[in-house]
Amino acid sequence: MLTHTTTRVLEPGDLGAALAVLDSEPVANAFVTARVQAAGLDPWRLGGEMWGWYSEGRLRSLCYSGANLVPVCATPEAVRAFADRARRTGRRCSSIVGPAEATAELWRLLEPSWGPARDVRRHQPLMVAERPSADVAPDPLVRRVRKDEMDVIMPACVAMFIEEVGVSPMAGDGGLLYQARVAELVSSGRSFARVEDGKVVFKAEIGAATSKACQIQGVWVAPEYRGRGLSETGMAAVLRYALADVAPVASLYVNDYNTPARAAYRRVGFREVGAFMSVLF
Repeated sequence: MLTHTTTRVLEPGDLGAALAVLDSEPVANAFVTARVQAAGLDPWRLGGEMWGWYSEGRLRSLCYSGANLVPVCATPEAVRAFADRARRTGRRCSSIVGPAEATAELWRLLEPSWGPARDVRRHQPLMVAERPSADVAPDPLVRRVRKDEMDVIMPACVAMFIEEVGVSPMAGDGGLLYQARVAELVSSGRSFARVEDGKVVFKAEIGAATSKACQIQGVWVAPEYRGRGLSETGMAAVLRYALADVAPVASLYVNDYNTPARAAYRRVGFREVGAFMSVLF
């Protein structure tokens, strides 16, 4: 029995306790929950370690340490423990992302040894929707991307990634991991687009999905088509798919300075319920 506060790497036998923590905040934890439900806690399958913070013998906080470092239900004391472990192991991730308060404290503790970051986005509103707005009609031309359309969707995905993150996902391994991720979303029916004359003019994906919540990501409109309301009607269509086929709650997070996107999401039916923060390396 662990009687005091302690931190350790979780093992497959800790799955039930980990899922109980994740389930306490199903919307905020959708990304990590989806990974754990699909892969369990084995680091090789999970693509990283899951750190657990215990208090009085009970698992209370988590931190996913893989391509991203993600604090989960992390108390201030847990954040300090996770920061200590992260400093010892060294930076292996390309970003830190999670609920704004815990992520801000984690970054404050890690910046002296891990900094500087390439970009810090301190306030990214977390938005949710349980029903589509009646004010925006879904675009009838937005549909699931077919498996034989990888060559159609990939240029749009790469353009969106560069625009949003600031670097190309094709660097390093030649884009193998990124292409695999796009293919996974297409094959699972969670990639959506409006295609005109063989070109994507709007796209979005349901990047994480559990039985309780899903997370929409990668929303993008081709530059020459912007200003026509395609993001609103397109998102209305994706939201309808998400709520009908995937989960009862759809979420997303958006940069606070992207005022047009925040307004568009509100018109479609989303409301702000919290905030995330991202640190990009």
